[in-house]
This record gives sequence, structure tokens and C-alpha cells, in this order.
Amino acid sequence: MISRYDGDLPIRQGKIRRTARAVDRIRQAQRSGTIPTRERVLKQGERLDQIAGEEFGNSTLWWIIAATSNIGWALQVPPGTILRIPSNVNAVLDLV
Repeated sequence: MISRYDGDLPIRQGKIRRTARAVDRIRQAQRSGTIPTRERVLKQGERLDQIAGEEFGNSTLWWIIAATSNIGWALQVPPGTILRIPSNVNAVLDLV
């Protein structure tokens, strides 16, 4: 399984995250049409990890929805938020 934390560098008992590069690649690929997405409006009570579980079969991939939707790293976002769900999660994982 791939994690967005793979390749992190330990710094002072914590970690520096290298996710910015992966998010950049995902967003560029989405803009260029390399990663097709469809839109879904977030409903009351839904969370990104639940949606990732439904869409990808793996709730830990919620960060992909966050990246393609340009909403940051929050699991809970307000109802009515327009999410962009990649049609092929493996194409996204190949980028990171």
C-alpha cells in the first residue's frame, strides 16, 4: 500500500511531509486532463475517508480526493463542497 507519508524525512522527533510535490503533480495532471475526474457534491454527514472507501475501496486514500478537490488536508469539509473524484485512482497513484 502506498502512503502519502512514504519517503518522509525525520526532523527533530517529528516529520517533514513531502506531500506538496505529490499534490502538485496530481493537480497538474487533473488540469491537463491526464486524470479525468467527476464531480460529487458533499452531503451532510459525509467525510472524505468514507467517500474514498466507497469510491476506491480504501478509505486511507481520502487525501487524493482532497488533492483533486483543492480543499487541503481536512477529513471533514462543509456540506455542499464540490468534490472532484478521480475516475482511475491507479493513475493518480502512479504519479506519486
